[in-house]
Amino acid sequence: MTEHRQQPISEPHVLDQPWRLWSSIAIGGILLLGILLGVVIIPVVQGRGAGLDAYTAICRALGILPGSPAQPQPSTQFPATPVSQVVWTADVLQILSNADPRRGYEKVQEVCVSCHGEKGDSVGPDFPHLAGQSGAAIYKQLYDYRTGSRANPMMTDVAKALDEKAIADVAAYYAAQPKRNLNPRSLGESPPAIVQLVELGDPNRNIPPCAACHRAGAAGPIETPILSEQRTEYLVAQLKAYASGERRNDVYGRMRTIASQLTDAEINGLAAYYRAGFK
Repeated sequence: MTEHRQQPISEPHVLDQPWRLWSSIAIGGILLLGILLGVVIIPVVQGRGAGLDAYTAICRALGILPGSPAQPQPSTQFPATPVSQVVWTADVLQILSNADPRRGYEKVQEVCVSCHGEKGDSVGPDFPHLAGQSGAAIYKQLYDYRTGSRANPMMTDVAKALDEKAIADVAAYYAAQPKRNLNPRSLGESPPAIVQLVELGDPNRNIPPCAACHRAGAAGPIETPILSEQRTEYLVAQLKAYASGERRNDVYGRMRTIASQLTDAEINGLAAYYRAGFK
């Protein structure tokens, strides 16, 4: 009889190639070292230079806390400067449409007439003419004074004493007044460069034409004031305030962006142009 030798039973597969084991260990070690360097060692070293403790530095490296482990979190002692809080909701527009110029006249006699005149003709160069401005334009500025979005030692106190309906009434009263009569002696020709800024703007500086928003009947934002027949001194002061960032109640920073690119000669020229009453 032929003997049949039983084949040996194969043992479970084992890692019989040592290089596989050592390559796995090497990859794991490199990965662990990278984690230690990126999350622990480097952040802790950088944090010491920035005056941060190890826990804060590691938490920042992991994204748990804001900031960079290489530098302290920036801080400021100055409060955030508020911007305009006026939003033209249906409720606000309803308040404006229900405003009573007669009540506005009574309030004007109490608090406004000494500076802005009974008919909206200001008594001094520091005060704007209000006659013929839109109710929305006057409302916005008074509301901004009331909330602190625009600052003025006198106007802030006046506006804070008015509630929202009184502000709308005053705005409606001045908006109903006729515009000032032009003084023929103030009329004159403006330099072509100034006229171009008004009518065409300056595309090279991304400056839109002033007339696109500030001319009567223009399609600018509802709160945009009309500039014609305004005081030169007042316009110069406001453009410079926008340019420096001192005045910040322009929505989306439109006027700050534009005014910051104007030269002093252009600011003076634009103020003179609108003071002359050109349409």
